[in-house]
Amino acid sequence: MYYLNPLTHVSSIGQTASYIWESIEAVPKQLGLKPRTEVKMPPPVPLWKLAAATGPFVKLAAFSGAAATILGAYGSHKEYPEHEKVDRKQVFETASRYHFIHTLAMLGLPLCRSPYVTATFLLLGIALFCGTCYYSAFTGDKQYNRLTPVGGICFILGWLSMCI
Repeated sequence: MYYLNPLTHVSSIGQTASYIWESIEAVPKQLGLKPRTEVKMPPPVPLWKLAAATGPFVKLAAFSGAAATILGAYGSHKEYPEHEKVDRKQVFETASRYHFIHTLAMLGLPLCRSPYVTATFLLLGIALFCGTCYYSAFTGDKQYNRLTPVGGICFILGWLSMCI
């Protein structure tokens, strides 16, 4: 009776694989290709140094975030008149949400091609949209509400200017 030894098949497969591997390794030498040169990476730079090198944008975002937090805390603890409580609270929450979202967007300004244009539009949007909403929510005076859509347009232009 004849038995097949599985180890002989494994060794022949290993010999075939090593022959193929040696052939593949010889191709660049036969074509005259040189090995890649090793690229040396500079030492890592601390993140705070990178942030400081991006201009005033991270600092502007930090101040805007601090202002959003202060105004958010003030508005959430403010006592509103009972007959206008729901409306003014809703206007305040909208202003606070947009303020925080666009403050976070300002952290991405160093990555834009034209960061000063984008920063201008986002800051105008925060001042005109969120500012008028905060004023309306805190005082109940709606005389500046006509500027709110202008701030919204500034937000839209700010987002679009990130594309250019």
